[in-house]
Order: sequence, then structure tokens, then C-alpha cells
Amino acid sequence: MSSFQVSRGTPRSAFVPSPVFIGILALVAVSAWMTWTGYGNVRVDVFLLVISGWVLSLCLHEYAHALVAYFSGDRGVADRGYLRLNPLKYTHPLLSIVLPLVAVVLGGIGLPGGAVWVDHAYVRSKLKQSLISAAGPATNVLFALLLAAPFALGAGDDALVFTGAGVTLGPHGSFWLALAALGFLQVTASLLNLLPVPGLDGGNTLRPWLNQAYQRAYDLFAPYGFMLLFVLLWQSRVNVWFFDAVGWLASLIGMPEDLGRLGIEYMRFWST
Repeated sequence: MSSFQVSRGTPRSAFVPSPVFIGILALVAVSAWMTWTGYGNVRVDVFLLVISGWVLSLCLHEYAHALVAYFSGDRGVADRGYLRLNPLKYTHPLLSIVLPLVAVVLGGIGLPGGAVWVDHAYVRSKLKQSLISAAGPATNVLFALLLAAPFALGAGDDALVFTGAGVTLGPHGSFWLALAALGFLQVTASLLNLLPVPGLDGGNTLRPWLNQAYQRAYDLFAPYGFMLLFVLLWQSRVNVWFFDAVGWLASLIGMPEDLGRLGIEYMRFWST
């Protein structure tokens, strides 16, 4: 890769992970150890692992967009710092990080955030434009499959122990709850990001193939698609249909949906 970078004037440092991302990785590792060992308040441990793991996936989601854009012709993504996995470099940190975190904490939904800015003037191919948009959701799908794999292989079956007195956590139960919650969020994010909604990745994947009239209409609604989806998920029966679809997809890949939902509830350490 180095010769490819030098030949186009992109320094090697443009691909070096930022200290912010290294800090996020460290938080994921430490909170995973705390959750596995039951260190301190396990509900706080679960909260830290789920939140830091979710932010990590957001960084990789946006990085996938930027990396495909770079190899599709937009070298400017390197100058804008998108290839260093620094969430502070995103065009809309509020939409990319803060709002998705609020959605996770309050609603248990892996809401897609704002995107890195790609200069499509340098991307001549419709296929490449679609691949740039599809790269982010593909990352969420891969995450969901990786997180589901241990459960599909039988791990975490003893996360919950049913006794005459009720239900208690089994050995390393808090860790499996956190992992299931993260997997559940990745399934929700995968589904949301693949919906053909204007302004979201699914819609942006289809946009290059629309005729000019439909593209103009798409661009008119694109700034509002995200907020419309946000409102629908919170205030209508769409929420029920959405989570029914999430449950079906989760079961399809071996992810225990009930454990994921319980993990989301369990991480809210401030509630009873």
C-alpha cells in the first residue's frame, strides 16, 4: 500500500489510527476485562463495554466509507483525516456520535449517524458510488455476524441461571449480556442502514442508478430522511414492525434476541 500512497502524494501518516481511536480500543479492552471478571459494579461495566463497543463500530463504519472512497478516486478523504479513524473528524459529530449514543441508551436502537463527506466529483463510476455507500452497512453486517458466532456455537448458554427464586447471572453472565446487546445493536444498525431511505446509506446506494428527475427529488428529501426515520421509530407502530424484523434476523444468524434486549436493559445501571 505504501507505494500506492506515495505515488499519489498521500503520506503514510494519513493511514495511522488516531490517538482518539486507540483510546476507544483501550476502553473496549478494559471494559471487556472488567465485565468478564465482574469487577466493581457489573452494570456499569456492561454499560462501558456496550457504549465503547458501539462507538468503535461507528468509527469502523465511517472508515469503511472513507477507505472505499479513497480507492475509488477521492484522495481528499485522506486530507480530511477520515482514514485515521478519528470520530472528531466527521462532518457532523453530533449526528455521527452523540445522537446514535442517545438512541442506544434510551431506545436500544443502533441508529445510523452522519457520514464522512465524500467528493463524488472524483468518483466517475456509478458502481463505485454505490460501493462507497454500501461499505458502511457491510461493516455492521460483519460485526453482527462476528458477535453472533459465539452464541451460534453455544457460548453464553449459561449466561442466565433459572432457580426457584428467579433468574440470576451465570458465570461471566454480564459479559455475555453485553456481547448480546452489542450484537443486537449491530443487527438494528444493519437493517436501518440498508433501508432505501433518502439520505441514509441504503438510499445513497440506490441514488446513482436513478434518472436525473428522481435524483433531484431524492436530494430534496435527503436532509430530512434521517429525522423522519428517527420520529417514526419512536412514535408509531413502525417501531413494532422494525423490532419484529430485527428479531427474525437475529434468530437467523444465531443471535439470542431476548439476551440482547436484556443486555440493553441491564446496561442502564441508573434504573432499577
